[in-house]
Amino acid sequence: MFIPRKVKYRKQHKLPQKGPATKKIAVSFGSYGLKALAHAWITSRQIEAARRAITHYLKRGGKLWIRIYPDKSVSMKGAEVPMGGGKGGVDHYVAIVRPGTVLFELDGVERSIAQAALRLASYKLSVQTRFVEKTI
Repeated sequence: MFIPRKVKYRKQHKLPQKGPATKKIAVSFGSYGLKALAHAWITSRQIEAARRAITHYLKRGGKLWIRIYPDKSVSMKGAEVPMGGGKGGVDHYVAIVRPGTVLFELDGVERSIAQAALRLASYKLSVQTRFVEKTI
């Protein structure tokens, strides 16, 4: 799973989700991509599950780029813990995704194979997605 090696601050605030993406909005590395259509927090487990689904379908063919990285920590308190006592410990890491962000990119495979592989990956994610192609 993806987690940061080192962070400046262990615990982070929850920030408001607003506005479209301004970065990572175009297919840059590959020929095909998977673009998010809504706001979401995508966990490192979801990213890994989607990556495994894509590589399993491609059978070691093509090249895959993961354009998102889970660098936001999410803290949780344990079950049945009384009120007070401060913020809970870091539970997992998420990637903040805005509408228009390209999540994954593929190259070196046919369009139909790329579309099927990214469709399988979209089932593993907690956000609505769309298959996109590189514009020349």
